[in-house]
Amino acid sequence: MYRLARPLARLVRAASRRLGRTGGTTAPGRLLLRLSPGALDRMAHDLDEGSLLVSATNGKTTTSAMLAACLERAGRPVVHNRAGSNMARGVATALLDADRGAGQLGLFEVDEAWLPGVAEQINPRLLLLSNLFRDQLDRYGELELLADRWAELVERLDGSARFVLNADDPLIADLGRGRDGVTYFGVEDDSQALPGMQHAADSKHCRNCGHAYTYEAIYLGHMGRYRCPNCGRERPAPQVAATRVALDGMTGSELDLRTPQGKLSVRLPLPGLYNAYNAVAAAATALELGVPLATVGEALEGFSGAFGRVETIPIGGRRVSILLVKNPAGANEVLRTLTLEAGRLDLWLALNDRIADGRDVSWIWDADFEVLAGRVRRATCSGTRAEEMALRLKYAGIDAELVVERDLERSLDQAVATATGERLYALPTYTALLELRDLLARRGLAKRWSE
Repeated sequence: MYRLARPLARLVRAASRRLGRTGGTTAPGRLLLRLSPGALDRMAHDLDEGSLLVSATNGKTTTSAMLAACLERAGRPVVHNRAGSNMARGVATALLDADRGAGQLGLFEVDEAWLPGVAEQINPRLLLLSNLFRDQLDRYGELELLADRWAELVERLDGSARFVLNADDPLIADLGRGRDGVTYFGVEDDSQALPGMQHAADSKHCRNCGHAYTYEAIYLGHMGRYRCPNCGRERPAPQVAATRVALDGMTGSELDLRTPQGKLSVRLPLPGLYNAYNAVAAAATALELGVPLATVGEALEGFSGAFGRVETIPIGGRRVSILLVKNPAGANEVLRTLTLEAGRLDLWLALNDRIADGRDVSWIWDADFEVLAGRVRRATCSGTRAEEMALRLKYAGIDAELVVERDLERSLDQAVATATGERLYALPTYTALLELRDLLARRGLAKRWSE
């Protein structure tokens, strides 16, 4: 059945692209896996250089895109699910481009819940695992359940794959303890340390003995330099680390990296400490795959971003900067970045509660919107839960003009038209980001997901 299913799926993909439908990133793979459930395994064998899987709660799309840029600049042909469709069907759609003899490497961003199943079918040569945060509890369950499933996967793959792991996330660092073939990355610049543990921090206790960690520095959520005072388990020393991080608001950041291949200074055109982490993760993985250090630096400095992950698009005479928010830890880093901007801000926030967002939107009450108090001129709230977002801003003490308009297109046009500065900051949740993408594609301002 596979020999018939694969060309049929390619026809579906070509038709979807011609029609400009967003289903072009998933429908072909869904059809292929329905007709031939073992297709992932068979197509992965066509990749001469094997496969690399990237997973995390936050940052996997940007990290994967950065890594693809590094590999392509080094002249390495890559098969990549660029549109961010990261479940099995999205990976299957991407694998339709696998061609035996073409020297290709598979680079696949994978949803954290789907990672064990996809990895068992693809049998990757390398896994990049960046972080685990609380996200969509109604879909994923408690964070510890995901950590347990990842630990079981690593155990099964031990000896057949290498790992690049975030030393600063205790849940991720634990996956590599006592194993060979592990490269750690992290941040080592205490100028970026938070004054204390954030309310939204997740992993606070040692998985070995259950005692609370003590932190020398906390950089992002529960990520930082930690130690268990009871059993002595502590953060591993990273082989690749950002020893200096200088943030310059939406303009970008400067990084100094320490690597086994030498030192590297990079001007990253993306803002925020979270993107610094993404860059360090991509650099560590690219070096593990043999990309020269200088090539890594060139790729990161020339990186233009992934759609919705700090991308700026001109709309109606304004510069609209799109920053995806989908859980407390990620939202806090976006808010932290906005506090570095001068003047009062014009915001457009779109909160949806569809299945891909998670039906439970109570996470917005754990995000620290309070840091924007006194910093916002006007906030337009849209999406299926627009009223709750407006209420959250009220309780955060944001004394600004608040507008509620559920219709995404009307609300965006209103926000653009009434903004006073040159920039509007757009903060959509995941499905709102997809709607925004389709809207901008219809207007000729962005490519469709399937392009």
